[in-house]
Parts: sequence; structure tokens; C-alpha cells
Amino acid sequence: MPIVIDQMQREVLITDEPLRIVSLVPSQTELLYYLGLNDEVVGQTLFCVHPKEMHLLKKRVGGTKKINFDIIDSLKPNLIIGNKEENDQEQIEFLMKKYPVWMSDITTIHDAYQMIDSIGAIVNKHKQALDLIDQLKHKFSNIYIEEIKPSLYLIWRNPWMAAGTNTFINEIMKLKGFQNVVTGRYPELSIENIMNLKPQVVLLSSEPYPFKEKHISELKQILPNAQIELVDGELYSWYGNRMLYI
Repeated sequence: MPIVIDQMQREVLITDEPLRIVSLVPSQTELLYYLGLNDEVVGQTLFCVHPKEMHLLKKRVGGTKKINFDIIDSLKPNLIIGNKEENDQEQIEFLMKKYPVWMSDITTIHDAYQMIDSIGAIVNKHKQALDLIDQLKHKFSNIYIEEIKPSLYLIWRNPWMAAGTNTFINEIMKLKGFQNVVTGRYPELSIENIMNLKPQVVLLSSEPYPFKEKHISELKQILPNAQIELVDGELYSWYGNRMLYI
């Protein structure tokens, strides 16, 4: 197999057919299974929970930011798939010294398409990958937005943190008619900041912080006129076949 270029513009030499894959990103792990690589995936993280039967069956190599190198070594992978934002740079650089590591870097819907296309080609499932991209493009082209609402997407509490405009989450917000009131990537916000933003809608993500009903009541005290709701974080931040469910 030739040298391939990942989304960090790195050259990755894959010398053997990728039959022993370790995936360090939940959404990309799910994508591999969607493409039909049930046997080829030999290791995944604790957070790679879809599909459930594979989560229970496969070897777990630690968390996305706390990788167990000994377990990975025992699996003898000939391809590791990671992500710039979700994985720890130092740990990824350590793995790169021993294994082919293909990294994604995703901020836009186009980036997600490119990732699906590239991974599909690498693992010899290019037709399936292109079919998925076609499905997603068709789905998103038929979305009708009735009203655009200034919105705040919160991902953490103590301190409050939001997903800003330079994120993949923001791309999905736009598809759903939510105009992000926060710029940047993942800024910390004070109560005063939140009040001054004056969002019409506040979206409380199920991940990485597990927001609950009690947090709706808490925010209602400072934003009494806002629509505040709990949302499935996977549908806003997973950039693989889970986009079919948006």
C-alpha cells in the first residue's frame, strides 16, 4: 500500500493490508464497523460504545486521552486511527514511532466527508464510504430551516464551557437552525458572560459533561426567557455514520 496523507498533512506509510486496526476515536470506530470491518478492528477506547455488541467484545485500550500502550503493543496493530482534537498529542507522537498512525482533523462537514473517504480507501471499503457520503449529502441538502435562533451550546459546567463557531458542533448547529452566539473554539464562560450573550436557545449536551434536568432549572434562573433543552451530544459531535441520524 502506498504512502497516504492524513488530515494533519502527514505522510503515513502503511506497509501491510490493515487487518489489525486500533481506533482511538469513538465516532471513527463506529464508522469502521459501519463499513464492515468487524474482524479487522482489534482494539478501541472505553468510549467506543457503538455498536454495543462490539463495545462488549473488543479489547479496550484505555481512554481517548489516556492510552494503555502495553495493551496496544499486545494487539500488534498495523494501523492506528486517531484524531487531533480527541487524542493527546504526546501519546500519539509516541505511537507514531512504532506504528502507522492516521490522524483526522475535523472542523467542518467537508472535513468529515474527507475523513470518511480517506479511511474507506485505506481499509479497502472505498465504495461503501462513498455510498455513505452520498447518503449524507442527500440528507443534508433536503434539510429545511424554518427559523434561525441565536443559540448557546454548553459542553461543561464548573467552569461553564461552550462549543464556539470554529468547531464541528457549530456545523451541526447550523444544520439545525441554531446560530452560535459564541466565537472561537471552546471558551470558558462566566454567569455574566452567559447572560450578556442573550441566547434564545441553550443546548445542554449529554457529553462530555452529562447535563441533567436539574441544570435546566439552574440556567432558567439566569436566562428565564430562553428555551433550554438537553440534547444528544453524539448527534452534534460524532463525525461518521452517526450523522445519518441527525
